[in-house]
Amino acid sequence: MSRLFLSVIFSICSLIVVAQIDSSKYQKSLADSLGADDYGMKMYVLVILKTGTNKVEDKTKADSLFNGHFQNIKHLADIGKLVISGPLLKNEKKYEGIFILNVKTIEEARLLLDTDPAINAKVLDAETYQWYGSAALPIYLPFHAKVQKKGF
Repeated sequence: MSRLFLSVIFSICSLIVVAQIDSSKYQKSLADSLGADDYGMKMYVLVILKTGTNKVEDKTKADSLFNGHFQNIKHLADIGKLVISGPLLKNEKKYEGIFILNVKTIEEARLLLDTDPAINAKVLDAETYQWYGSAALPIYLPFHAKVQKKGF
């Protein structure tokens, strides 16, 4: 293919993408309250929870650690620091679940993760990564409460 043809195709695709943005829906006050940049995005921290190095044999102790883990998840969501959480299906990498924390830095995320008893006991291990996503993620949580019948 000629460079001119590819250039024309790229230009048309770029115009289509730009045309799809409807700036009439933009709400500055909402964007500002969520910390959105001009793209409606912001920085978060993605946490991948993995099977930890400590295997707790005592069922009562393990249950207590995971009960504390679930209570901590609820607390972090209640204070607006946890916007996504959920388990992963069994896999060869021993990934257990994910969090998306509403913080900008790994250091802030580590402080929050230090409040989790299962992580502190090394039953779970946490890998952390900065992640750039929609600033609107935190506002889905009130809707989750409307579809949730049971809790931890």
